Amino acid sequence: MPVTEPSENTAWIVLMFNLPTTQASQRVEVWRKLKRYGALPLESGGYLLPNNPQTLEHFEWLAVAIRKFKGRASVLRVQSVDDCPDDALRRDFVDARSKDYEQLQSELKKVLKSSKRTVGALARIRKRFSEISTIDFFNSPGRSRLEAVLARTEEGQPSLSNSQRNAQRARKEYLNRMWITRPRPGIDRVSSAWLITHFIDKNAKFVFDNDPARHPKAVPFDMFHGGGFGHRGDDCTFETLCKEFQIRDPKVQAVAQIVHDADLEDEEFGRNEGTGLDRVLVGWAKQNVSDEELLGRGMQLIEGLYNAQG
Repeated sequence: MPVTEPSENTAWIVLMFNLPTTQASQRVEVWRKLKRYGALPLESGGYLLPNNPQTLEHFEWLAVAIRKFKGRASVLRVQSVDDCPDDALRRDFVDARSKDYEQLQSELKKVLKSSKRTVGALARIRKRFSEISTIDFFNSPGRSRLEAVLARTEEGQPSLSNSQRNAQRARKEYLNRMWITRPRPGIDRVSSAWLITHFIDKNAKFVFDNDPARHPKAVPFDMFHGGGFGHRGDDCTFETLCKEFQIRDPKVQAVAQIVHDADLEDEEFGRNEGTGLDRVLVGWAKQNVSDEELLGRGMQLIEGLYNAQG
């Protein structure tokens, strides 16, 4: 009887590690990242994820961090776990995400019942929904249920509908425009330019200058002075544009997390993918590539990053 090779979607990766008992804060940091990645703790020790390029990168980078904390870490690729069949592991992942969706749905119900319901509160729930969906590897049924509730909520909320109408009006105002940003664009600026051309102004043209006053008709973004769209609060420019123009594509939201962590370096989302892209842009800039070509190359990188999500 021929041996059937395991398919890629049944392959797993396991992170085995230990940290010195004195590294309490680092333990908490590692645990938070494992939770954010959706890793499943194994009873025999270690943490499990389905094997794909993104999850493998998460574990590899986390292993590097653990070693920097004076700990030991190994990332293993396995085809099966002998004391837990693949079907049972998938159910465990589904159960974990179902609990996440149920908790979020409970929060949504509280927001809808509150007299102080705000668009901001609903936006935070949508953001959390996007984060959970990213680690919902085996399609928990809770996802479609919560998605349906969120859709009905949007249809029934005048304030949200008004916000969407404002975003549509704003998009019309920003059609066929010149956009200005600083020379030598990095990851936040190239990703913002990509977002502008794909979701806001497909005919956008870009100019590079440190002084927006020299281009009074251009729309500034990621400028230190001159208004326009830039960092607001804890958001990078890409996130500001997403919120201003109500861009809710889940893959865009995933890219927003990556760009945020690469640009602000605060590890808020535990997404390391953008760091390498930013270093590539820095390298190209050192080769005296023109601003226009640097922007074009960077936008191609972001296009690939977008298509890799989900």
